[in-house]
Amino acid sequence: MKHYVLPALASAALAMPAEAQVQVTSSGPVVELTVSESVQVAPDIATVSAGVTTQAPTASEAMRANAQTMTAVVARIKQLGIPERDIQTTGINLGQQFDFDRDTQRQVFRGFQVSNRVSVKLRDVARTGEVLDALVAAGATDIGGPDFSVDDDTAARAQARQTAMATARTLALDYARGAGFADVRLLQVREGISQQPPMPMFRMQAQDVSAASTPVQPGMVQSGVSVTVTYELTR
Repeated sequence: MKHYVLPALASAALAMPAEAQVQVTSSGPVVELTVSESVQVAPDIATVSAGVTTQAPTASEAMRANAQTMTAVVARIKQLGIPERDIQTTGINLGQQFDFDRDTQRQVFRGFQVSNRVSVKLRDVARTGEVLDALVAAGATDIGGPDFSVDDDTAARAQARQTAMATARTLALDYARGAGFADVRLLQVREGISQQPPMPMFRMQAQDVSAASTPVQPGMVQSGVSVTVTYELTR
């Protein structure tokens, strides 16, 4: 995937940003380009979430019932071989619940609702469907995910970086020759990490679970970099 930002030409001295280690000045015109490159890689991490929602007439009853079910869900996660470092509570909420009485035009209190949610990181994406089914069977009232990612994308970003730099130089040469110059001299490089596009989220309510294992296709994810390079146009 490629993304370019149109260059800016100038003939003033080039001031490097404060975080740069080397400051280079130019007496000639410069061209600045931002190029984003990404490569597709097979994901090796799947993140899913499991939630438990309970309702009861009192807050303490709702909390107690929720804790009991969530304890069973977490225990099942651990039974599947997921280490504790990959299990994280992401939110616990307690709130009052009301119904609207159309006759009296008033809110009628009907109890308390508690929700508790955990995030689970799976380092074997092939087990994603199995884990989702197990979470619901253990008492989760809804699940979310999976969100696929790569644990270490260093090699993928290195590949994207090389391609981005080659593309940037080719573009800079095109602009230089179009402006009557023969070559370019690299002055500055800044890098940022390209963000992965949002992944579609899978959600399933407990009543939708069938006897068949939930099919999950991990596909591919993107990993890349965005480089901003500045070249001096030379004769």
